[in-house]
Amino acid sequence: METRLSEHQPADKQEMTPVQVEGVRKSSRKVLAPKRLRYSPAALPPPVRRKPNIEDLQREEEDSSVAENSGMEVTNGEGLSAYELERLENIRQNQAFLSAINLFQASEELKQSSAKRQPSQRGLTSRSHAEIKEVLPPRKSLRLQNKQAEVLTLPPEPRGTSVIRQALQLKKPAGPLSMTPVNMAEGSKLPPQLLKLCSDVSPQERRDELNLSEYCSSLRKMTISEEKVAKVVKDRIFSAAFHPSSTSLLMAAGDKWGKVGLWSLGGDWGDDGVLLFEPHTRPVGCLAFSRAHPAQLLSLSYDGSMRCMDMEKTVFDEVYDIKDGLKTFDFLSHDCLTLVVGDWYGNVAMVDRRTPGTSHESLHSLDPKVLRCVSVHPLQQQYFAVAVSKEVNIYDSRSLKKSKSQPVCQLRGHSLSISSCYFSPCTGDRVVTSCMDNHIRIFDTSALTSEAPLLTSIRHNMQTGRWLSKLSAVWDPKQENCLMVGSVSQPRNVQVFHESGRSLHIFKDDKHLNTVLSVTAFHPCRKAFLGGNASGRLHIFSD
Repeated sequence: METRLSEHQPADKQEMTPVQVEGVRKSSRKVLAPKRLRYSPAALPPPVRRKPNIEDLQREEEDSSVAENSGMEVTNGEGLSAYELERLENIRQNQAFLSAINLFQASEELKQSSAKRQPSQRGLTSRSHAEIKEVLPPRKSLRLQNKQAEVLTLPPEPRGTSVIRQALQLKKPAGPLSMTPVNMAEGSKLPPQLLKLCSDVSPQERRDELNLSEYCSSLRKMTISEEKVAKVVKDRIFSAAFHPSSTSLLMAAGDKWGKVGLWSLGGDWGDDGVLLFEPHTRPVGCLAFSRAHPAQLLSLSYDGSMRCMDMEKTVFDEVYDIKDGLKTFDFLSHDCLTLVVGDWYGNVAMVDRRTPGTSHESLHSLDPKVLRCVSVHPLQQQYFAVAVSKEVNIYDSRSLKKSKSQPVCQLRGHSLSISSCYFSPCTGDRVVTSCMDNHIRIFDTSALTSEAPLLTSIRHNMQTGRWLSKLSAVWDPKQENCLMVGSVSQPRNVQVFHESGRSLHIFKDDKHLNTVLSVTAFHPCRKAFLGGNASGRLHIFSD
């Protein structure tokens, strides 16, 4: 067997040797092409140079930083392909370009500026008596616990919108409400310093008005700081007012859901001097301190209730009450006991606070559409202006009828709805109107003729949208011919105009003012003004 295997062995080797035949052409399909990487330099088209954008530059910068941190040598091209060499050269060029335009320095400045523009944390956001949230056990799957799922039944769907209407028409119970702050511990009483502060009002003598140069100089001295910004109410501010105290700054603000906040600048009670109350359930459309009784604050709400915050009695007394829809009011006498109150249905009511009950003395229908603002003449208080639909009418309260009363004077020229109208504070010789056609108009009412002449029209963007309160131009009570209005332009600011239309000053601050101040008001005797925004914060500029 061994001999036989050895005899066949050479034969096997000879059969396994391939036969070389000359002159025979091989098939091209069996010839393998040389392998080439997909992203090798030979497979790629020549790169197209284009102007780098910011994203490319930042990406290349990140790649270079990774290379530096990993210890790669980016200056030595030994052993690198042409593609990698070109990429390293792009990184060098991009670094030089970014350094030339100071992009990194600008980005750091933007980060610092955005950090500075955080809203103020003073006021209700930093209250000391914060509510302790209930810690609930972690949720577990019933299926993993081998338990049957609970069978839940949905409540019946409400028919129509009656339930929603009933919820909107809910009011606080009738009668006086206790003046208990909701942002303090239960059982806490009002600080006694608050009543002393409200009563500390000295009679102010009439001062001579400043000339424009002196007035502008006083405006430039009014500044804002971190301590002058605080969250006074929880939601959007609809109305705000200064207390007439000459020794300290005390402000009031009303928000969207019926809350009224008091803020004493520098006060040590509540939340950074803020006390919050709940006298209403819907937007507080108008606020005003009584000039004859400074310890009283009158507030009017869309829920149809009007109350008086009496700090001596520590209660919210009822003044006037209807089903719903109160909009605005103003004092019709110097003792602030007689009021003219307007509602959403075009009616004005004459209310005497000395009369028992919460009804009106008389009710007059002036316009079938919405009545937006009323303003009483400062000297001849039988006259009051009413903003209805697209015009402003001035009426005499002594000759009003139940319906179809004839105005004494009309202010025309508006093409859209009017948000506010106010007599000038000292003489009443001017009326300023704010209209949604992006104009602030000033009319001459020194002589109450059938139609008041238009003096000035100031173009101003009034389009705030549905989430901000409407802008309204208001007079400075210390300066007869100057007015102020918020602005939606960037950077955020508040503008002061002369009655001629001349811009006198623009209040702005990159650090502490970065929001639209829709509601504004000047202090009646001090060099200060306030502005309220949609998050419930008040901003104070003062000397």
